[in-house]
Amino acid sequence: MVTTLGCPEDKDPLSYDRLDGEWAQWFRTAQRFEHKVPLQDKGDIRHTIILELALARSKNDHKPFSEAMKCRIASCVVANYWRKQYKLTNGLDCGSCSQKQRLKCRSEDLYRQCPKAIKIEYLSTPITDADGNVTEFGDTIADDKAIDLGAWIDARTFLRSCPHRLIGIAHKISNGDNLTPTDSQYLWRFRKREQNRLVAM
Repeated sequence: MVTTLGCPEDKDPLSYDRLDGEWAQWFRTAQRFEHKVPLQDKGDIRHTIILELALARSKNDHKPFSEAMKCRIASCVVANYWRKQYKLTNGLDCGSCSQKQRLKCRSEDLYRQCPKAIKIEYLSTPITDADGNVTEFGDTIADDKAIDLGAWIDARTFLRSCPHRLIGIAHKISNGDNLTPTDSQYLWRFRKREQNRLVAM
Protein backbone atom coordinates (compact mmCIF):
# COMPACT_ATOMS: atom_id res chain seq x y z
CA MET A 1 0.00 0.00 0.00
CA VAL A 2 1.20 3.53 -0.81
CA THR A 3 1.05 6.15 1.93
CA THR A 4 -0.96 9.35 1.43
CA LEU A 5 0.47 11.82 -1.07
CA GLY A 6 0.51 15.58 -1.00
CA CYS A 7 1.37 16.30 2.65
CA PRO A 8 2.73 19.86 2.98
CA GLU A 9 5.82 18.69 4.87
CA ASP A 10 6.89 16.36 2.02
CA LYS A 11 9.56 17.78 -0.26
CA ASP A 12 9.02 15.08 -2.92
CA PRO A 13 5.55 13.50 -2.80
CA LEU A 14 6.49 11.07 -5.60
CA SER A 15 9.62 9.70 -3.89
CA TYR A 16 10.05 5.93 -3.70
CA ASP A 17 10.82 6.43 -0.01
CA ARG A 18 7.08 6.84 0.52
CA LEU A 19 6.37 3.23 -0.50
CA ASP A 20 5.66 0.76 2.28
CA GLY A 21 4.59 -2.86 2.67
CA GLU A 22 4.68 -5.01 -0.47
CA TRP A 23 5.11 -1.97 -2.73
CA ALA A 24 8.44 -1.25 -1.04
CA GLN A 25 9.47 -4.92 -1.47
CA TRP A 26 8.54 -4.82 -5.17
CA PHE A 27 10.51 -1.61 -5.59
CA ARG A 28 13.60 -3.27 -4.05
CA THR A 29 13.16 -6.24 -6.42
CA ALA A 30 12.92 -3.87 -9.39
CA GLN A 31 16.09 -2.11 -8.24
CA ARG A 32 17.99 -5.40 -8.46
CA PHE A 33 17.09 -5.79 -12.17
CA GLU A 34 16.93 -2.25 -13.55
CA HIS A 35 20.71 -2.17 -14.21
CA LYS A 36 20.17 -4.79 -16.94
CA VAL A 37 18.73 -2.17 -19.35
CA PRO A 38 20.23 1.07 -20.75
CA LEU A 39 20.31 4.05 -18.40
CA GLN A 40 17.59 5.97 -20.25
CA ASP A 41 15.12 3.10 -19.77
CA LYS A 42 15.82 2.30 -16.11
CA GLY A 43 12.85 4.29 -14.82
CA ASP A 44 10.48 2.63 -17.28
CA ILE A 45 11.65 -0.91 -16.52
CA ARG A 46 11.45 -0.20 -12.77
CA HIS A 47 7.79 0.84 -13.07
CA THR A 48 6.99 -2.08 -15.38
CA ILE A 49 8.48 -4.60 -12.93
CA ILE A 50 6.54 -3.12 -10.01
CA LEU A 51 3.33 -3.17 -12.06
CA GLU A 52 3.84 -6.78 -13.19
CA LEU A 53 4.48 -7.85 -9.60
CA ALA A 54 1.27 -6.12 -8.49
CA LEU A 55 -0.72 -7.78 -11.31
CA ALA A 56 0.73 -11.19 -10.47
CA ARG A 57 -0.15 -10.65 -6.84
CA SER A 58 -3.78 -9.83 -7.69
CA LYS A 59 -4.09 -12.89 -9.95
CA ASN A 60 -2.77 -15.08 -7.14
CA ASP A 61 -5.80 -14.34 -4.93
CA HIS A 62 -3.63 -11.81 -3.08
CA LYS A 63 -1.51 -14.58 -1.58
CA PRO A 64 2.11 -13.57 -0.94
CA PHE A 65 4.69 -15.17 -3.22
CA SER A 66 8.31 -16.03 -2.60
CA GLU A 67 11.38 -13.96 -3.35
CA ALA A 68 12.28 -16.45 -6.10
CA MET A 69 8.92 -15.83 -7.80
CA LYS A 70 9.41 -12.05 -7.62
CA CYS A 71 12.85 -12.40 -9.20
CA ARG A 72 11.43 -14.68 -11.89
CA ILE A 73 8.75 -12.11 -12.82
CA ALA A 74 11.30 -9.28 -12.88
CA SER A 75 13.62 -11.40 -15.04
CA CYS A 76 10.78 -12.04 -17.52
CA VAL A 77 10.07 -8.29 -17.75
CA VAL A 78 13.73 -7.62 -18.58
CA ALA A 79 13.77 -10.46 -21.15
CA ASN A 80 10.63 -9.04 -22.83
CA TYR A 81 12.30 -5.63 -22.93
CA TRP A 82 15.29 -7.02 -24.85
CA ARG A 83 13.03 -9.00 -27.22
CA LYS A 84 11.23 -5.77 -28.11
CA GLN A 85 14.52 -3.94 -28.57
CA TYR A 86 15.82 -6.68 -30.86
CA LYS A 87 12.62 -6.54 -32.92
CA LEU A 88 12.87 -2.76 -33.23
CA THR A 89 16.45 -2.86 -34.49
CA ASN A 90 16.42 -6.13 -36.46
CA GLY A 91 12.85 -6.31 -37.74
CA LEU A 92 11.95 -9.87 -36.84
CA ASP A 93 13.06 -12.08 -34.01
CA CYS A 94 13.69 -15.83 -34.27
CA GLY A 95 10.17 -16.53 -33.02
CA SER A 96 8.90 -15.40 -36.44
CA CYS A 97 10.56 -18.39 -38.14
CA SER A 98 9.67 -22.08 -38.13
CA GLN A 99 11.26 -24.44 -35.65
CA LYS A 100 13.13 -26.15 -38.50
CA GLN A 101 14.63 -22.84 -39.60
CA ARG A 102 15.59 -21.92 -36.03
CA LEU A 103 17.39 -25.25 -35.59
CA LYS A 104 19.26 -24.69 -38.85
CA CYS A 105 20.31 -21.17 -37.86
CA ARG A 106 21.48 -22.42 -34.48
CA SER A 107 23.48 -25.36 -35.85
CA GLU A 108 25.10 -23.36 -38.70
CA ASP A 109 25.34 -20.00 -36.86
CA LEU A 110 23.37 -18.14 -39.55
CA TYR A 111 22.09 -15.32 -37.35
CA ARG A 112 24.23 -12.63 -39.03
CA GLN A 113 22.98 -13.70 -42.47
CA CYS A 114 19.25 -13.61 -41.64
CA PRO A 115 17.42 -12.43 -44.80
CA LYS A 116 14.41 -11.26 -42.76
CA ALA A 117 16.42 -8.97 -40.49
CA ILE A 118 16.51 -5.23 -41.09
CA LYS A 119 19.94 -4.07 -42.18
CA ILE A 120 20.90 -0.92 -40.26
CA GLU A 121 23.14 1.79 -41.68
CA TYR A 122 24.61 4.41 -39.38
CA LEU A 123 24.09 8.04 -40.41
CA SER A 124 27.78 8.63 -39.69
CA THR A 125 28.86 6.03 -42.30
CA PRO A 126 31.28 7.69 -44.79
CA ILE A 127 30.04 7.83 -48.39
CA THR A 128 32.32 8.52 -51.37
CA ASP A 129 30.76 10.17 -54.44
CA ALA A 130 31.86 9.91 -58.10
CA ASP A 131 34.33 12.79 -57.65
CA GLY A 132 36.01 11.11 -54.67
CA ASN A 133 34.51 13.47 -52.10
CA VAL A 134 33.75 11.84 -48.75
CA THR A 135 30.66 12.81 -46.77
CA GLU A 136 28.54 11.24 -44.08
CA PHE A 137 25.54 9.16 -45.14
CA GLY A 138 23.20 11.37 -43.06
CA ASP A 139 24.18 14.43 -45.12
CA THR A 140 22.90 12.79 -48.31
CA ILE A 141 19.33 12.48 -47.05
CA ALA A 142 17.01 15.11 -48.54
CA ASP A 143 15.43 17.53 -46.07
CA ASP A 144 12.49 19.64 -47.25
CA LYS A 145 13.08 22.09 -44.41
CA ALA A 146 16.83 22.45 -45.04
CA ILE A 147 18.18 25.85 -45.98
CA ASP A 148 20.24 26.08 -49.18
CA LEU A 149 23.70 27.22 -48.08
CA GLY A 150 24.67 28.17 -51.62
CA ALA A 151 21.70 30.51 -51.82
CA TRP A 152 22.88 32.23 -48.64
CA ILE A 153 26.12 33.29 -50.35
CA ASP A 154 24.45 34.42 -53.60
CA ALA A 155 21.51 36.25 -52.02
CA ARG A 156 22.83 39.78 -51.44
CA THR A 157 19.72 40.92 -49.61
CA PHE A 158 20.08 38.07 -47.14
CA LEU A 159 23.81 38.62 -46.69
CA ARG A 160 23.32 42.26 -45.70
CA SER A 161 21.35 41.21 -42.61
CA CYS A 162 23.21 37.96 -42.04
CA PRO A 163 25.67 37.57 -39.13
CA HIS A 164 29.31 37.73 -40.29
CA ARG A 165 30.07 34.47 -38.50
CA LEU A 166 27.38 32.67 -40.49
CA ILE A 167 28.80 34.00 -43.77
CA GLY A 168 32.20 32.61 -42.78
CA ILE A 169 30.65 29.23 -42.02
CA ALA A 170 28.85 29.21 -45.39
CA HIS A 171 32.14 29.96 -47.18
CA LYS A 172 33.86 27.15 -45.26
CA ILE A 173 31.19 24.67 -46.35
CA SER A 174 31.30 25.94 -49.94
CA ASN A 175 35.10 25.48 -50.00
CA GLY A 176 34.86 22.01 -48.45
CA ASP A 177 36.63 23.04 -45.25
CA ASN A 178 35.87 21.22 -41.99
CA LEU A 179 33.75 23.07 -39.46
CA THR A 180 34.81 23.29 -35.84
CA PRO A 181 32.39 21.89 -33.24
CA THR A 182 31.52 25.49 -32.28
CA ASP A 183 30.77 26.35 -35.93
CA SER A 184 28.55 23.28 -36.28
CA GLN A 185 26.61 24.17 -33.15
CA TYR A 186 26.15 27.79 -34.30
CA LEU A 187 24.96 26.63 -37.73
CA TRP A 188 22.53 24.13 -36.18
CA ARG A 189 21.01 26.82 -33.95
CA PHE A 190 20.63 29.26 -36.83
CA ARG A 191 19.04 26.63 -39.06
CA LYS A 192 16.61 25.68 -36.30
CA ARG A 193 15.59 29.30 -35.83
CA GLU A 194 15.04 29.81 -39.56
CA GLN A 195 13.05 26.58 -39.87
CA ASN A 196 10.79 27.67 -37.00
CA ARG A 197 10.16 30.94 -38.83
CA LEU A 198 9.27 29.11 -42.06
CA VAL A 199 6.86 26.82 -40.20
CA ALA A 200 5.25 29.81 -38.48
CA MET A 201 4.76 31.55 -41.85
